[in-house]
Amino acid sequence: MKLNEWYLNNTYDHKQFQVKELLKLKKKKGLKISLCFPTLNEGKTIGKILDIVNKEIYKPGLVDEVVIVDSDSMDRTVDIVREKGFKVFDHSRIFPGLGSHRGKGEALWKSLFVLEGDIIIWCDSDIKNFHPRFVYGLLGPLLLRDDIDFVKGFYQRPLKMNGSYMKGEGGRVTEIMVRPMLNYHYPQLGKIFQPLSGEYAGRREVFENIPFFTGYGVESGMLIDIFEKFGLESIAQVNIRRRVHRNQPLSALSRMAFGILQAITKKLEFYGKIKVTSRPNKTYNQIDYINKEYIMAPMLLEEVERPPLIEVKEYRDSKKKSPHLKNKLLKVS
Repeated sequence: MKLNEWYLNNTYDHKQFQVKELLKLKKKKGLKISLCFPTLNEGKTIGKILDIVNKEIYKPGLVDEVVIVDSDSMDRTVDIVREKGFKVFDHSRIFPGLGSHRGKGEALWKSLFVLEGDIIIWCDSDIKNFHPRFVYGLLGPLLLRDDIDFVKGFYQRPLKMNGSYMKGEGGRVTEIMVRPMLNYHYPQLGKIFQPLSGEYAGRREVFENIPFFTGYGVESGMLIDIFEKFGLESIAQVNIRRRVHRNQPLSALSRMAFGILQAITKKLEFYGKIKVTSRPNKTYNQIDYINKEYIMAPMLLEEVERPPLIEVKEYRDSKKKSPHLKNKLLKVS
C-alpha cells in the first residue's frame, strides 16, 4: 500500500462515528470491549474522567468493562476509583511471580492479564479535557473494518506557559526526536501524527503477539512492531481534536527521550535497520540548575522489554490464538 493511499484510506475524524451506530456494529460482531486507564497519582483528573466514561460510554454499553491499573499512587487515585465503582488493580500484584518493573509499559503489559475484551482501549488518565470521543473515536475504525488491527489517536497539544496555552506547541519529544527518527528510518510511518499518543486501541490478538517496553518506550516500540508484523494497512489514526494535560518540565522530558531512544534503537537493530557495535549506555546524567548551581545526578534508566504474551506460559495456557490472526501472521511472514 502506498503511503498517500494509506493516509487517505486510514485517517479518520471522530465526527465520522456515533456511539449508537458503533453499539450496533459491536453487537452485530459479538465483540467484547475493555477500556483501561493506567494511573500514577492522577487524583486530580481520574474522577471526572470516570464520571464521563460511566455516563457516555459504559452505561450505554459501548464498552463492557472499565479497569484502572495503578502503579503505586501516593494520592487518592485508588480511593476515587473505588468510590466511582470501577475495578482497580495494582500492576505489581498482577501475576507477581513474573516480577514487576516501574513504568507505564509494565502496567499496560500486566493489564492484559486482567482485561477480558476482544478489543482493548488504553487512555492516559491525566487528561483535563476528556471527552467521549477519546474512546468512541478509537473504536470506530476497529468496528467498521475487520482489516484494521490498531488505531492511534491524534490531536492538537497545547503547551501551557506562563499561565496561557500555546496552540500546537505541545508534544516536544514527539516533534523534536520521535517523528524525525521515524521519518528517517521508517518513512512509511511518516504520516502518523502522534506516534507517542497515549490514546490507542487494538485487537487483543495483536497485543498478545508483540513485546512491550516497560517504560517510556512502550508506544514507539509498539508502533514499530505492529508495522513490521502486520503491515501499514493494519494501522489507522483518528483525529480526536484537542488534548490538554499537564506539561512536564524539560528535565522529565529529557529522561523520557533517553528511554525512547533506547527503545527505538533496539527495534532498529532487531529489524536490521542499523548495527550496534558496542553496548549502549544505560546511565543518564540528569543535569539540573538549582540555586545558581549545576547539579548532576547520574541515574540508571533502562528500558526492559517484556516478551509477547503468547510466549508467557501463565498467559498462553488460558488463551487460544484466533484463526484470523494466524492467517495474517502467516501472510506477513
